[in-house]
Amino acid sequence: MGDRGLIVGADWAVTAALDEPRRNWAVRVAGGLIDDSGPEPELRARHPDDDFCDGSGCVLLPGFVNAHVHLYGVLAHGVPAPAAPVADFWGFLDDYWWPLVENALDHEMISAAAAWVTAELAAGGTTSFFDILEAPNALPDALSAQREAVDRSGLRGVLSFEATERMGAANGQAGIDENVRFIEACRAAAGPRSRVSGAMCIHTTFTCSEPFIRQAFEAAASLDVFCHAHVNEGVHEGRWCAEHHGMRTLEFYDRIGVASPRFQASQCVQLTPREIEIIGDTGIRVSHMPLSNCEVGGGIAPVLEMLARDVTVGLGSDGYLNDMFAVMRGAFLLHRAATLDPGAISADTVLHMATEGAARTLGLERVGRLEPGWHADLQLVDIDGPTGLPTPVEAHNLVDQLVLWRNAAHVGKVMVGGDWIVDGGVVVGADMDRLRARTLEQAARLWS
Repeated sequence: MGDRGLIVGADWAVTAALDEPRRNWAVRVAGGLIDDSGPEPELRARHPDDDFCDGSGCVLLPGFVNAHVHLYGVLAHGVPAPAAPVADFWGFLDDYWWPLVENALDHEMISAAAAWVTAELAAGGTTSFFDILEAPNALPDALSAQREAVDRSGLRGVLSFEATERMGAANGQAGIDENVRFIEACRAAAGPRSRVSGAMCIHTTFTCSEPFIRQAFEAAASLDVFCHAHVNEGVHEGRWCAEHHGMRTLEFYDRIGVASPRFQASQCVQLTPREIEIIGDTGIRVSHMPLSNCEVGGGIAPVLEMLARDVTVGLGSDGYLNDMFAVMRGAFLLHRAATLDPGAISADTVLHMATEGAARTLGLERVGRLEPGWHADLQLVDIDGPTGLPTPVEAHNLVDQLVLWRNAAHVGKVMVGGDWIVDGGVVVGADMDRLRARTLEQAARLWS
């Protein structure tokens, strides 16, 4: 674009999920940021020399922020089932997921999966994500195996390695060290176009000792990053903590002094009222995966109760189904069904959790809105459906239409930091046939 800006206009814009949609709206992009915004004719009159992107028939949205994904997870979508049926969540982990998937991953598998899934995320309107890599036999430098693909995708990626002591203290320490090295390496390489960063991550209370958990959170504090852990994905962890620590999971984290805004807790499905209170009082940030929670039989997280306590909640795919439209739809429908209340959660709230709310869970600054001074992370979504474009009278349900009847295939253009990474529904610079062939090859290696 040179010294000129770029004006992106659309029939409708949702500049912030909780604000009213704006008709015939446009934003000006300059230097990777939203520089100005307003009604399209007025914006073009203010900047007559700018280039123009015509989003007729589309709605302009902030890019999605996937608050919790496992890039490697795509390789397991066809992995053969265990010979014996999995009876519970512990069995799912110990008899299936750990031995057949996580323990078998190597650098080549990790790299291939990262290349495919980042392209998939981009094509569906996701512009930022947080990944948790679980591959204890791929240490060291497992995160470096992902980084090239993430850099190439143009996405904002926060990458972490899930440190765990389930394979011994030495392997656990290697996981913490992996995160520290990666965080420091990203900072050393940081520049104006750098979009990859790191975070600290552990697994759970039932695979990590108290000293280990404290060490991870202390390392996160010294590096000024958040620390992630899976929390109460099903009934197993809460019961385990009660048996081994005499208290529930969040009560344990609170007792040892790590419950704070630095804690990014994912899943949070099976919570007691006291645990919800702890999350609200301490400022723990939560990522919610409605679809994968159903897939593993974990339950439906008490998101409405957490939102009522002003907990920061973001939506994530968990690497299960990475179309964020589907994830939003799952949250929108599940919580209404669970409460027998069709007004329990609004489409606006769900979209907020998929954009600005998720960005806040990850500590991403100026991400999730299309306002001056915020990053130019945006998408154009085809909204010209079988009933036509919304009229001003019908704009009240524009976000409902997006959540209920749009999907990744309706995303036409995606921008991150002023750079188009998807154009005409095609991921810029990605040879999808080659990426698919490589992923198939590595999946076959994993399955064998």
